[in-house]
Amino acid sequence: MKKQYMLVIDEGTTGTRALIINRDCQIKAYSYSEITQHYPQPGWVEHDPMEIWNRTLAMIVSALNEAKLSGNDIAAIGISNQSSTSILWDRHTGLPIHNALVWQDRRGTDFVQTIRKEWEPRVLPRAGATLRPSSSAILLWWLMANVPGARERAEAGDILFGTVDSWLIYNLTGRKVHVTSASNASQCRAYDMTADRWNEEWLTFLGIPMQIFSPVQDDTGFLGYTDPALFGVEIPITCACRDQSAALFGQGCHQPGNVKCTHGTGTFLDMNIGNTLSVSPHGVSTWIVWRRGGVNNYAMEGYAAVTGSAVQWLRDGAQLIWHASETESLAKSVKDNGGVYFVPALAGLSAPHWDPCACGMIIGITRGTRRAHLVRATLEGIVLATSDFIETMSQDSGVLIRLLRVDGGASVNNFLLQFQADLLGSRVERTNNPEAACLGAAFLAGLEVGFWQSESECLEKIQIDRVFEPQMALEERERIYAQWTKAVERCKSWLK
Repeated sequence: MKKQYMLVIDEGTTGTRALIINRDCQIKAYSYSEITQHYPQPGWVEHDPMEIWNRTLAMIVSALNEAKLSGNDIAAIGISNQSSTSILWDRHTGLPIHNALVWQDRRGTDFVQTIRKEWEPRVLPRAGATLRPSSSAILLWWLMANVPGARERAEAGDILFGTVDSWLIYNLTGRKVHVTSASNASQCRAYDMTADRWNEEWLTFLGIPMQIFSPVQDDTGFLGYTDPALFGVEIPITCACRDQSAALFGQGCHQPGNVKCTHGTGTFLDMNIGNTLSVSPHGVSTWIVWRRGGVNNYAMEGYAAVTGSAVQWLRDGAQLIWHASETESLAKSVKDNGGVYFVPALAGLSAPHWDPCACGMIIGITRGTRRAHLVRATLEGIVLATSDFIETMSQDSGVLIRLLRVDGGASVNNFLLQFQADLLGSRVERTNNPEAACLGAAFLAGLEVGFWQSESECLEKIQIDRVFEPQMALEERERIYAQWTKAVERCKSWLK
């Protein structure tokens, strides 16, 4: 009998899950477990790599049992994972030499500030991003400098490095395969995208031996086979990619100009820019979104740290609302924002400004300002914050926006999405795919083994919940954005 199911491993920052998906993209089984967060010092974030592996294996077994399936029923495995989280392990024992340093970790902040002036102009054009403590390059610098014997053992060839995709493949294959995918390698910011190889000059400066790195493979293809001792048979692993890459594919954003916007606690906005590498000098990141058949496809990404959490602040901090669901009706109860603008820089400004000293600001309050104006200004501020970098992406890449698909918890707010369509002057589609990253990893893995025959077949599986068409006049759009720009300038450098 032809194998009827795909297995997806979705390895997030806070938890790990396994899903079994059929040809109609229905979830046959779902298992989830949280991952312990370790905070040795303020600003330090770690995971136990063995816990990641053991819980991943347990979730796979749980999902198979729930679905009453065995390894014989699985056509292939696709992996979607948090990026940049960095693990070092012993080549001989397969055991970690230290906890994984998570992408949220900030222990390299002072070091980055020290070297930024000299090295950012040299690294940015190759790595596609400004120097940040969250990158694997900086996390590895810390590990090599602070874990006793790490550098010496690495130079001797006894230590291996991997992001979470690499760690999982290594263990799934019975410690036989050490490899990483292009999307994950490019997020390390130690990979030279202009030459498609690890950046030896940058790594030498950081004191990171080249011997620890694995070959960089396509995000799709035969990356290895599971050890038969795990599931009774060899199952091919045919996709491993960064979670945002998987989500972009899962949302059907396969062509240049397709954009995925995830409105969660913060907002990730990713734009497919095609096969031509274009690096922005204005604070948005470029990375290899996927490599298929040896061909790189690139994307640009902007991130606003406080968007959905600004609504949480309205509820818990300002206590202007009882529940987030109130915001839509309140925003619609007034004809406009009454001249009020809320810059949600509660944790500084992200792309394209990158000003950690900025503070949140509400400006334009008059005697006529009501609670509804403040709520509306908050929702508009979420969209305006993301508009800053989507315009930058389009200008720097030369790629026009053709499609924008949204997901995430805040995307249930119809006012928010209509304002986003109005401000961008572009159609916005809300999909009904709550597990976009899992679906994308399944699609990418399944296409490799003929589970689905074509990308067009995959696109047919994506369900559109609602479409929002732009209704705002160009003059009004430009007026609102000009006022927003003035407000942003006033909140910058407040803590200096």
